Amino acid sequence: MRFMHPERDELLELSLDDVFLVPGYFDGTSRLDVDLTPVDFRGGSHPIVSSNMNAVTGKRMAETMARFGGLGVLPQDMELDTVARIVRHIKSADPRYDTPLAVSPRSTLRDVHGIIRKRSHNLVVVVDDDQRPVGIITTADLRDEDQYAPVARFMSKEVVTITAGLSNREAFLQMEHARVKAVPVLDREGRLHGVLTRDDAVRLDLLSPSLDADGKLMVACAVGISGEAPEQARRLVDMGVSVLVLDTAHGHQRRMLESIASVRAAIGRRVPIVAGNVCTIEGTRALIEAGADVVKVNVGPGAMCTTRMQTAVGRPTFTSMLSCAREAHRLGKHVWADGGVRDPRDVALYLAAGASRVMIGTMLAGTYESPGDVKQDRDGRSYKESYGMASARAVNDRTAGIDPFERARKAFFREGVSASRVYLEAGRESVGEILIEMLTGLQSAFTYTGASRWQEFHDKAAVGVQTAGGFHEGTPHGGRR
Repeated sequence: MRFMHPERDELLELSLDDVFLVPGYFDGTSRLDVDLTPVDFRGGSHPIVSSNMNAVTGKRMAETMARFGGLGVLPQDMELDTVARIVRHIKSADPRYDTPLAVSPRSTLRDVHGIIRKRSHNLVVVVDDDQRPVGIITTADLRDEDQYAPVARFMSKEVVTITAGLSNREAFLQMEHARVKAVPVLDREGRLHGVLTRDDAVRLDLLSPSLDADGKLMVACAVGISGEAPEQARRLVDMGVSVLVLDTAHGHQRRMLESIASVRAAIGRRVPIVAGNVCTIEGTRALIEAGADVVKVNVGPGAMCTTRMQTAVGRPTFTSMLSCAREAHRLGKHVWADGGVRDPRDVALYLAAGASRVMIGTMLAGTYESPGDVKQDRDGRSYKESYGMASARAVNDRTAGIDPFERARKAFFREGVSASRVYLEAGRESVGEILIEMLTGLQSAFTYTGASRWQEFHDKAAVGVQTAGGFHEGTPHGGRR
């Protein structure tokens, strides 16, 4: 990457909003030829990672991210038994078809209400005792029914299905012809195997799943830097976790360096270790020398983070990423960007600066796949609650097992928002919708700069510095004044 005016721009501390990419000559034929495969370790068809926040990544998020070629990082606050259950589920999930929501004809409307809003397609499949579909339920079937009414009374008995293994194109055309947006997928014996939506049939033609060496969906998990880290890491790797993320707000500290070394000793080279967060050359070098394969970069840019306002500590995102990436690459390692993403341009800029992958948090919290329940405000708008991992709420959850007085003392040290509404926006209600928006924008950014793969993009990227007015004129602002 080079600046347009390096004699001046190299001296500045720049945020993502301060910079832009300059177009260059593209020798390819289509943006579909662009290869977004990450370069840090095997796994994934693109660089998007869901953040290890309690309100962002759980079973559904991690499964869906992997199915669509990304990576989900389970939070460090989860009990290991819970993590084990989630990992078993993800490893047994089909790499192509979504895990279905199913009930029996004897279930009630109340049972359906408890699960139907867990998917953006709002499809529940009614199956008999042999797991063969006998009906379907959508939100349209739930009106004016008693909550204890049996499912058999109000389900739709005309069920359009497809058989597993059908091509994405043929599956899409069959749903288009039947005028349905989602269908149950059956195995060869006619039993329920999964669910496929019309939109996902197209997405899956563009994205390849993130698979481990055994052909199972990948999942990552975060670990704190306590004395228990080595044993937790060993157990997580034994469960099948593909990547470990050693995570703390201030990564450039002795406890982090000791944790990296002890975890590496406990697991060897079985899985990559990602560690952070840092925002300086010195911090990056220290974590790599301690044994990290990837360094997680940024302090304070997250939507739920108040670190910079509480402490004045941090660094503007673009310069932070550029400085740390240069040092990591010099040492033969890689960096992830963590936080601050609002639009596809932010992902493109992080990759231009040298990131191999980009973590997204709050934006994904407002999807059906995030862990929280869908709620409605007074105007009937749907939302989910999100909160920072250094907030009083998260600290309280994390310290539930210690002395109450110590918990009260720790609660004073909070650097995050404890409760925020993240609304489910039309066109951004599901992970698939957000990923396609991000990745198509990223593919276009590659072609605009004349690149078709990550290394070429990073090498060719020319970056300029702009005023606030320059940033504003690039935003949608049509209509009369």
